[in-house]
Amino acid sequence: MILNLVFLLVGFCLVIWGADKFTDGACGLARRWRVSELVIGLTVVSIGTSLPELIVSLLSSIQDSGDMSIGNIMGSNIFNTMVIVGCSAMVMRICVSPVVMKRDMVLSLSLSGLLWLVAIQGRITRMGGACLFALFCLYLLMLAYNERKKRQPQAVGQSAQMDYWRICLYILIGMGCLVGGGNLLVNSGTELARMWGMSERVIGLTILACGTSLPELATSVVAARKGRAELALGNVLGSNIFNITFVLGLCNLMSPTQIPNIALLDWVVLLGSGVLLLLFAVTGRKINRLEGFLLLALYVAYLSKLVMQ
Repeated sequence: MILNLVFLLVGFCLVIWGADKFTDGACGLARRWRVSELVIGLTVVSIGTSLPELIVSLLSSIQDSGDMSIGNIMGSNIFNTMVIVGCSAMVMRICVSPVVMKRDMVLSLSLSGLLWLVAIQGRITRMGGACLFALFCLYLLMLAYNERKKRQPQAVGQSAQMDYWRICLYILIGMGCLVGGGNLLVNSGTELARMWGMSERVIGLTILACGTSLPELATSVVAARKGRAELALGNVLGSNIFNITFVLGLCNLMSPTQIPNIALLDWVVLLGSGVLLLLFAVTGRKINRLEGFLLLALYVAYLSKLVMQ
């Protein structure tokens, strides 16, 4: 138990340090490519920080552990929406553009509803996995097309930018620390949870979900602290979309998954958190500290209910 606690601490330090370097590299890349930090958050950052979810869900799917695979995806998206957005909003108010509301928030919520409809059938086939993967590719193409129309010429006096070698170094080192630290946290946390007698479903929704989402949490909070709230929000929404379309799509292309009997409470929290986030954005075009605190408080209540089961 002591060794697992040491691994938890080491993993946490790696995740925090890696998030700082990864954010610097991602912002440098946005300036180099002359694209918005939101798009970098929706693509490069969200894909990079979602690698732990991909690894855990893929291994769980291959090992016929549907409870842990689906629970990891659902739990990660719940954690992203309630904890990461909540923490980021408490650090810095997040302004939400109409484009993000209509495109990314609505898509993220729609995909959660689609996953629920699929779960009713009890199984995701290879054809279903292919459709999810195709949705991911279409989403990337749409982002690239929209950004190409908006791209502006580089302004005079912006030559003092981060070198490409430094950008690549920061991104690779940051991603390595995020994934490595996340894996240490997940493995040690899972061992501790099993010692305490938790079920696979609860482990997937709590320990694995929180552990594999720590890269997103660290990256988004650091980005918000540095005044990059747009990058923080893009990371969360992109990660949610990536988890359902790419991670589940790829997992089921390789090994069709039996959907376990996920509790109704889990679906209500998954869909409800997406609706709540959209309502916050629609009513004020921003997510403030009070709304961030409310998201965190609701997640703590949900987590307490899971642990007490």
